Amino acid sequence: MFNKGQLAGLMKQAQTMQDNMKKAQDELGTIEVTGESGAGLVKVVMTCKHDVKRITIDPSLLAEDKDMLEDLVAAAFNAALHKAEATASEKMGKFTAGIPGMPAGMKFPF
Repeated sequence: MFNKGQLAGLMKQAQTMQDNMKKAQDELGTIEVTGESGAGLVKVVMTCKHDVKRITIDPSLLAEDKDMLEDLVAAAFNAALHKAEATASEKMGKFTAGIPGMPAGMKFPF
């Protein structure tokens, strides 16, 4: 099926792809996205590895209803999470696009 040269080349390509994916995953820890709610009154900043860095709440909301504020924080968090997932998917999709038989939407690492 494969001769030794083809197999060695395939293994080298796999190692290179693995190294590139590791670098991309490490980079995701430094990329920050911002989710907002309430027309920007609540902001959540997180990395693409889902580490929340900052939550900003406009002072005008502190006098408002506690339940509303909690809902706005949750909405901002979810918006940031969706942005982080989309960014990570786009970045990692570059590596899985050329793999034959790889199901669409499959996430790395397994």
